[in-house]
Amino acid sequence: MDGFKDYFIAEFVDQYVSGLITRREALRKLAAVTGSAAIASSILAACTPSQPAPRPGPVPTAPPTPQAGVTVPPDDPALEAASVSFQGEDGATILAYLSRPRGAGPFPAVMVCHENRGLVEHIKDVTRRLAKAGYVGLAPDLLSREGGTERLDSAQVPGILSNTPPARFVQDFQAAFRYLQAQPFVRRDRVGMVGFCFGGGVTWRVATKLPELKAAVVFYGPNPPLEDVPGIQAPVLAIYAERDSFVNPGIPAIENAMRQNGKVFERVTYPNTDHAFHNDTGPRYNAEAARDAWARTLAWFERYLKA
Repeated sequence: MDGFKDYFIAEFVDQYVSGLITRREALRKLAAVTGSAAIASSILAACTPSQPAPRPGPVPTAPPTPQAGVTVPPDDPALEAASVSFQGEDGATILAYLSRPRGAGPFPAVMVCHENRGLVEHIKDVTRRLAKAGYVGLAPDLLSREGGTERLDSAQVPGILSNTPPARFVQDFQAAFRYLQAQPFVRRDRVGMVGFCFGGGVTWRVATKLPELKAAVVFYGPNPPLEDVPGIQAPVLAIYAERDSFVNPGIPAIENAMRQNGKVFERVTYPNTDHAFHNDTGPRYNAEAARDAWARTLAWFERYLKA
């Protein structure tokens, strides 16, 4: 698989079979990814939901308010947070969100890759969590050339991301890396990356193409092309969910490739969890696992970015 299309299809089928989205919504998302309503319908023809799709009630399937999942407010006095932009490798303007501790620094930095919903508030909050921990957090919007996440209908986002060559995502993070290195408050030699779901897959790919990256944390991300693993220089912490049926089959292959190539690699799989368990605005959020996974993430960056 050269791109992320198969991954998106598997994720939306999983959401439908698990009862997290209706058949109508699954058809809409799959049609956006495949470019064909007929193909989307044929994909779902062999699928049967394990339970009815959730309906409005006491257990919401979406954030109850726009502030749900915000753990560090933008006006926290200990940090500075703002939208920024920089030039991409192809000359395009890349939109991004940056958070950093107050003070001159320099601080180590962590690039953040969003999920398949684009640069939403939850991901901005993740950058602020990093700032509270002493890092500069930068989250590029991989939909910048299409006007940015905020200007798009959410229904358009999966189709755009799944049909964009992954090389463009890598180039945008290479540009983000150079942007960070040019900031006086950033330690040029201490830049890492973290990504979630689709963003975890992008993080893997960036690690294969950016040898200067000093550390990476991948949350349940699909594997990069295994032939590119020799290019990874960053120590990688890979975090998985036990019940993740479409990402976990790739674990043995990436583990073997990392070990055969002598890479620094650690894997953690959280029991009784599902894909996207870290996202505290989503229906599969697992508070206990998310807290521990975030603590491990910060410990990984402490070891390789602050030491």
